[in-house]
Amino acid sequence: MSPADSSPADGNLPREQQAHPAEDSARSGFIAIVGRPNVGKSTLLNQLVGEKISIVSKKPQTTRHRILGIRTDAQAQFVFVDTPGFQTRFTNALNRAMNRGVREALTDVDLVFFVVCAGCFTEADEAVLRLLPAARPVLLIVNQTDRIREKASLLPFLAQIAAKREFAAVIPISALRGKQIGDVLEAARPFLPHAGRLFPEDELTDKSERFLAAEYVREKLFRLLGDELPYALTVEIEKFECEGALRRIYAAIVVARENHKAMVIGKKGETLKRVASEARQDMERLFAGKVYLEIWVKVKSGWTNDERLLKSLGYE
Repeated sequence: MSPADSSPADGNLPREQQAHPAEDSARSGFIAIVGRPNVGKSTLLNQLVGEKISIVSKKPQTTRHRILGIRTDAQAQFVFVDTPGFQTRFTNALNRAMNRGVREALTDVDLVFFVVCAGCFTEADEAVLRLLPAARPVLLIVNQTDRIREKASLLPFLAQIAAKREFAAVIPISALRGKQIGDVLEAARPFLPHAGRLFPEDELTDKSERFLAAEYVREKLFRLLGDELPYALTVEIEKFECEGALRRIYAAIVVARENHKAMVIGKKGETLKRVASEARQDMERLFAGKVYLEIWVKVKSGWTNDERLLKSLGYE
């Protein structure tokens, strides 16, 4: 059970070319996970797949790319499309690219998970709700119910949101604690068409190990740096080599300004050392092998608002 290799993902093929003919009776389909920033979409995806394939932090807008997470059982294959939180406040090229990813994810899926936080429905949630296609079934996933002390107070909130459109189901969950994840899967199952397997049974994601390595480094930066700096950096894997079970990974942290460089490195290099150590440990768990990780910092001025540069860094 491992991430995809570096070859083009089957998810880029027409759906009729993806299915495995021997398993035509199996249900398989695409499910978009959408919501405003910081409602727990990536945590939910990791719970649904059973492996950490999407990075998480307490800061909003940690996810920047669409990521497919795949869960296969005897009767069905669920292909979850994790999306960035839909951004309504900032309008640079990076955020425009992420918002495009959300809209595109909704165009060709069989089902939508609309994720909100228990007890809190904002204008940003309304903006996402307006994006949801009328022709697609939508499950309302109410996350973070573990934070609600008086469970009775949750019922009026659920009724308020459920009245906004016709949802196929309303499911309260705690993604962080893994509560009611089975209920989400069972509610989704009937909406998946009999399409045959779309991916090999042991595949967990369409993303390569190279991509996941960059994301693990970026996650540690989000967790260890201040509130603003993580949004002005990205991670570029410049070399990824396999020597048997050993992976040698060389990663550049790209910052927008020269003064950011010292902040990322930290006093006597302590911040950078901690980022490398924690990211390497996560990689070794996921890749089931030893990792040699080398990290440095370089400056690319204005990268967050440069369309050409964003594409070269993997942002579409």
